[in-house]
Amino acid sequence: MNSRMLTPTRSGCHATIIRTAALAAAFLLATAAVWAQGSPAAGSSASNKVGVIDVRSAIVSTAEGKLASAELQSQFASRQTELENLNKQLNDLRQRLQASQGKLSPDEEGRLTQQGQRFTQQLERKQTEYQEDVNAAQGEVIDRIGRKLVDVLDRYARENGYVAIFDSSAQNSPILYKSTQIDITQDIVHLYDQAYPVKAAATPQPKPAPKPAAQQPPPSAQPKPQQ
Repeated sequence: MNSRMLTPTRSGCHATIIRTAALAAAFLLATAAVWAQGSPAAGSSASNKVGVIDVRSAIVSTAEGKLASAELQSQFASRQTELENLNKQLNDLRQRLQASQGKLSPDEEGRLTQQGQRFTQQLERKQTEYQEDVNAAQGEVIDRIGRKLVDVLDRYARENGYVAIFDSSAQNSPILYKSTQIDITQDIVHLYDQAYPVKAAATPQPKPAPKPAAQQPPPSAQPKPQQ
């Protein structure tokens, strides 16, 4: 399993980017407020460092993000297979109609055409429902991890003297160039995994084998009653 389930699809990309940008904006505002309250006087030795982070990459690179991605893939695997099978049936039906053009009776051609229309409507409905559910599940994971990621960012910025940290994955990001020396993505991922470790799933203990039933001696071996 990989992190592709946490990569938003086209229909969910816009909303997901807005959420990510909002998280980054909340962090920047909080950091700016802290530094505004206690900003050093001019000429002081403050470092005034600026950093850059790819929030999207950080979320899917955390151990929690990788686990969530695997869980989402497992959760939606059966529905994805259903859509693939339905799409295959529709394509097979279209190919059959094309290959049999002019060879089928009007009734048979009409029946197959109506069947194809039903398949198309069913496929479109199921695809829409599937995409909405995937986007909702992705959004829940991104929001959950993103909130905690902002806390890690805030603590990191305070402890290391950053005045601003920009999200290079945000929509309409003003960043045209970033040096690897100011990219803190991997640092934040490392700190996040330390702060929020993923607990290993408990290994189920094997059940003790049932005790065998007491063996009764065959009738011929049972002692005869005393006369």
